[in-house]
Amino acid sequence: MGSAIRMRIPGVLMAVALGVATAAAAPASHAPARSATGIPLDAPWKVKLYALAHAQFHHPAWGWQHSERDYRLALRIAREDHLRVDKDALFAAAFLHDMAAFEPCADRKMEHGACAALQSPAILKRIGFPMQKIAIVQQAERGHMYYSDPGRNPTAIVLHDADSLDFLGDIGAARMIALTGAKAASFAPAVRTLRKFLTVIPPRLITPSARRIGRRRVAQLRAFLAALRRQTYDGRAL
Repeated sequence: MGSAIRMRIPGVLMAVALGVATAAAAPASHAPARSATGIPLDAPWKVKLYALAHAQFHHPAWGWQHSERDYRLALRIAREDHLRVDKDALFAAAFLHDMAAFEPCADRKMEHGACAALQSPAILKRIGFPMQKIAIVQQAERGHMYYSDPGRNPTAIVLHDADSLDFLGDIGAARMIALTGAKAASFAPAVRTLRKFLTVIPPRLITPSARRIGRRRVAQLRAFLAALRRQTYDGRAL
């Protein structure tokens, strides 16, 4: 399994190299680089990791945009609940926690967060990430899903809650319906999944601020599903 994983990693790193070369060709600026939503890319390794995400992680439900939302929402949760988090570890985990969707594990039975924790250190080491923080990254990756236990580390907790919240609200509906695909008979399975999320995710939110945000997003999602039911003739034409 280890050799198979190592064979895939250079392909991902090639995307990093291309992104860095493009960035180097751009005009010099004294202002730090920023992400699409304004996240400061204030270290060379962040520039490289962000380039990787943009080059490789394209998906409507768990592409780079999902990672960007997770990072920003996790920081909001940390700020509102006065939690001290490691921003470097949070950035790395936010942008690599779903990497198994793009660089599948050799062990197909491995949970995707565990797979990310296994495969991300090699990538982070090569781009210059401060490796003394790798254990925090791995804990956050392993515990990011709503059904996972993030443990007691604040960095892992806020990523867990942010990732869980991204399954709720209007964005949760958009993500799940986007997974339907053009060949599906309908998006009824996505609707069933969203209804399940309404009951299983809120009790698993850990922080007070995430629970507050969750209540608003649950209300949004309920309103969306109710309107969808009415507009599909009580769901008969869904």
